[in-house]
Amino acid sequence: PESSGYARLWAEFSQKECMRMSLYENIILVRPDVSAAQVETLAQEFTKVIETGGGSVPKTEHWGLRNLAYRIKKNRKAHYVLMNIDAPFEAVHEMERLMGLNEDVMRVLTIRVDELNEEPSAVMQSKTARDERRVRRDDENDKGRGDKRDDKKTGRRSTCPYSSTSSSPGRNSGRNSGSSR
Repeated sequence: PESSGYARLWAEFSQKECMRMSLYENIILVRPDVSAAQVETLAQEFTKVIETGGGSVPKTEHWGLRNLAYRIKKNRKAHYVLMNIDAPFEAVHEMERLMGLNEDVMRVLTIRVDELNEEPSAVMQSKTARDERRVRRDDENDKGRGDKRDDKKTGRRSTCPYSSTSSSPGRNSGRNSGSSR
């Protein structure tokens, strides 16, 4: 009699566990000759497969065209797409099956996780930090260019002895002027 109680509890627990949707992170590598718009369309198609299976895709990140660590199918680069998935196993399995049939998809990695990270991934964080540094550098370069333009407008000559615009007298005196030493 007691063992039937445990069996019933175990059956209820396993049913709840099967009904609960699992959380996954999925990374897709797409051939480099595919356009970014086509990569986005592929990601939307796979999202529809998950939604049809009763799941959801709360976050999709397009990492862009990146270098591979080694050649895959004679390619050195690939478009990377990260998808956070909240779906039952059957929907994820169907999505992976369709990815395997699609000739534009080079590799797929799906990992079950305990919780989904809502923040941007480390790749996107480094990409935004790099873009911010690039903007700051461009701003600094623009300031420097503005000063040079002002110098040209005012007619001031450069003080650099190696500048081609400098026409100071005696610039080449003593250097390769043909005089013997």
